Amino acid sequence: MLLTHEHEELYRTTKKFVEDELNPHVDEWEAAGIWPAHEILRRMGELGLLGINKPTAYGGLGLDYSYQVVFAQALGNCTCGGVPMGVGVQTDMATPALARFGSDALKQEFLAPAIKGEQVVSIAVSEPGAGSDVSSIKTTARKDGDDYVINGSKMWITNATQADWACMLVNTSDGKPHQNKSLIIVPLNSKGIDRRTKLDKLGMRSSDTAIIFLDDVRVPQRNLIGQEGMGFMYQMLQFQEERLFGTATGIDGLLNLISETIDYTRQRQAFGQSILDNQYVHFRLAELRTEVECVKALLFQTTEEYISGKRSPEQIAMLASMCKLKIGRVSREVTDALMQFWGGQGFMWDNKVARAYRDTRLVSIGGGADEIMLGIIAKMMGILPSKKRASGGA
Repeated sequence: MLLTHEHEELYRTTKKFVEDELNPHVDEWEAAGIWPAHEILRRMGELGLLGINKPTAYGGLGLDYSYQVVFAQALGNCTCGGVPMGVGVQTDMATPALARFGSDALKQEFLAPAIKGEQVVSIAVSEPGAGSDVSSIKTTARKDGDDYVINGSKMWITNATQADWACMLVNTSDGKPHQNKSLIIVPLNSKGIDRRTKLDKLGMRSSDTAIIFLDDVRVPQRNLIGQEGMGFMYQMLQFQEERLFGTATGIDGLLNLISETIDYTRQRQAFGQSILDNQYVHFRLAELRTEVECVKALLFQTTEEYISGKRSPEQIAMLASMCKLKIGRVSREVTDALMQFWGGQGFMWDNKVARAYRDTRLVSIGGGADEIMLGIIAKMMGILPSKKRASGGA
C-alpha cells in the first residue's frame, strides 16, 4: 500500500489530536469507566475524521479505505484501548452497512449526524446466547402497521449508555438463520429500551459497555437498512472493515510499548548490567518488533487488495480474518513478554503494559473469536470439514 503525502498528513493530524485531546485524560476516563463520547466525537467530526471513507453527499471525505486504515493506525497511539474502540464503532462497525445499503433518507437522518459527531452510535449484534455465532441471535422484529416491534436483548454493546442510536441485527422472519435477519436503525431513547445495566470489564475500562433490553420497542419500518432478510450478509460485510480497523489500531500501540520497554530495560540495572544488555532480552525485543511489522505488512496488503476490487469478497474475508487473528495473537505475545521485562512494575494496575495486557485480550474474542477466524480461513483453503462429515456422517 503506497502512502502518499495526504496519508501522512492525515496520520499527523490524527496523532496530534490523540496526543492533545485524548491521552491527557485517559487515566481519568479509565477510572470513571466511561469517556465523553459526544464531546470527543463532535471535535473529531469538526476535523473531518469520522467520515474519511464515507460519501461526500453526507459530509464524508469520499476517500478510499487506505485512508481509514492510516487514521486507525494513528488512533492507536492512544494510551488505552477503550477510546479507539468507541471511535471505531462510530466509523467502522455501526455505519458501513448504512453508508452502502441505506436509503438516501436514512443516510440523511442518521449517517450525516454520525459523520459530524452530532450523534453517538452503537453496533448491536451480540446477545447473551449469541456472541461469535451471529446466526443464533434471538431478538425479533415483527411488523405492525408502519412499524417494527422489537423484543429481545443485546449484550456487550459498546457506547451503549451514551449512544443516540444502534445499528441492530434482528430476526424479521422465521426463515433460515442466514436469510431471516435484517439490520435496523434503532433510536436508543425509544420507549421500551432499558440500557442501564453497565458491564464491569477486565479491560477497555474507559469504554462504556452495557446490556440493552428491548420490550415492545416500536421503530418505523423506514429504518430498515437495505432489504429485509439481507441483514446477515450485510453484517458479514460490515465485519471486514471492523476487523481491518481493529488490526490497524493495534499496530502503533504495540510499537510504542516496545519502544518504552527498550528505554526502561536500558536504564534498569540488575546483576551489574542493564537488563537490555542481556542477550535474551534484546533478541526477544527484536523478535517482537518483527512480529508487529509482519502484521502491519499483512494489513497493508489486505487493504490494497480490498480497495483494488480485484479480490472476491470471500478472499477479502479470509485476508481480514488473518489480520484479526494475527493482531490478537501478537498483542497477547507482546504484552505478556513486555510485562515480564518490566517485572513488578509491569504488574501494577496503572502501568501502560498492564493496561495493554488487559485491553488487548479482547482482540481475540470480540468481533469474531480466533476460532471463528480460523474457520473462515480454513473454509477458504478448502480444508474445513462439512458438518455432515464432522458429525460422523457418511
